[in-house]
Amino acid sequence: MTAAVYAGASSTCAGLPWDIINWPLVEAQVNRLQMRIAKAEREGKCGKVKALQWLLTHSYAAKCLAVKRVVQNRGKRTAGVDKVIWQTSKQKITAVHSLKRKAYHALPLRRIYIPKKNGKKRPLGIPTMTDRAMQALYLLALEPVSETRADGNSYGFRPKRSAADAITQCFIGLARKTSPQWILEADIKACFDCISHQWLEDNIPMDKTILKQWLSAGYMEKGLFNTTEEGTPQGGIASPTLANMALDGLEETIKTATKGCRKVHMVRYADDFIVTSDTPDVLVTKVKPAIEVFLQERGLLLSEEKTKITYIYEGFDFLGLNIRKYNNGKLLIKPAKKSLKSLLDKVREIVHSNLTSKTEHLISQLNPVLRGWTNYFRHYVSKETFSYIDHQLFLILGRWIKRRHPNKSWKWRFHRYYRTIGMNHWCFFARIRNSFGELAFVELIQVATTPIRRHIKIRSIATPYDPSFKEYFLRRNTIKRLKNYGGVHFSWAFQYAL
Repeated sequence: MTAAVYAGASSTCAGLPWDIINWPLVEAQVNRLQMRIAKAEREGKCGKVKALQWLLTHSYAAKCLAVKRVVQNRGKRTAGVDKVIWQTSKQKITAVHSLKRKAYHALPLRRIYIPKKNGKKRPLGIPTMTDRAMQALYLLALEPVSETRADGNSYGFRPKRSAADAITQCFIGLARKTSPQWILEADIKACFDCISHQWLEDNIPMDKTILKQWLSAGYMEKGLFNTTEEGTPQGGIASPTLANMALDGLEETIKTATKGCRKVHMVRYADDFIVTSDTPDVLVTKVKPAIEVFLQERGLLLSEEKTKITYIYEGFDFLGLNIRKYNNGKLLIKPAKKSLKSLLDKVREIVHSNLTSKTEHLISQLNPVLRGWTNYFRHYVSKETFSYIDHQLFLILGRWIKRRHPNKSWKWRFHRYYRTIGMNHWCFFARIRNSFGELAFVELIQVATTPIRRHIKIRSIATPYDPSFKEYFLRRNTIKRLKNYGGVHFSWAFQYAL
């Protein structure tokens, strides 16, 4: 066999170039160990789980995958406090061999701040490349356990799950005439920043020495070192999984506290969650106190300003969408006004920062923003909102064009910046030269042409680390590709079977 075949199977490939590693073989080997860890966890064999985790975190294949994740994600060009990034194949292979437990010491995080929707700033901790790779490595061993223990209706930061699954579960639980009418909108105050370190050390099933280093690494801000007494850093690869594991068990706690009560259900995405009930009294007297006790054990509190009880006919916002039942008894899920305003503000900011730029540069910046927003909201009642966005884009770009050519007629502007595609006579475009030197066109996407595709929710009990769901996930991926690219229609009965 060639050396490439052995790339994921043995540490004897120390000198093997990064570019010829056999990634399917590497992923298969890691996945087999992850399946064994999940099986041992389901059978309650804690000792075997620990032994298999040690085997996985010391395997060459897992170290290769950990480095690959770090050098391919969005932060691959963002350095930590050591100002080191891995770019060349030699640096990546060297990084693989540097991932050793015995010599490892976590460095402080580089603290930066990113703006939030409410005008405040969110602290973000940037680990070094080595620390990110170690987190990715140990996450490979921790994720099968976290998935096995996870709440069925938890959808945030988990493999094969998304916000669309959480919203679809809300529709399933609230759409019928006999569905619950009252919703507790809950939000945990500074969840990532306040989780108890002691609770994590006592309850997270992973190497405690490594975990303690992550939690107590501290951070650098304005050249000064600051210690961390609580919380997990936002920006770390393992932080979302640690936070999820801290909140797992909340669904069972609510069920126990409301035993005998009807229509009490929870849907959670990361630290945002809702709880439904037939009466507001159950939410006030049983659900909320049980949640507060559960969170207190983990050093967490509910946010008083964001936690409230809402009637379904008044509607509520969840994950950027407005969920509301109207007077005809029909539940509609639409993009929330805050989400729409945020998009339009971003579009205006891009246009205003490109007043003198070439048209193709402006289009290249607008298209990814519009495409990402519409892809997120295309599963819901969004057609009217999409048309409104196109109208606003027409007005914003009209002012941009007029500012550039104040002395030109509207006909000249029309022929210079718009062309006809199908029935649309106002398609904003730019002329460019392709790689062959030929004349080509690049157009601004038409948001209203985005087709509405109903999302097929994942089964609550499904996990990619259970071999009994292997066929399920293969069928699910196939259907998703057919729906996205082929426009194939499937009955609701068939979708429910998925």
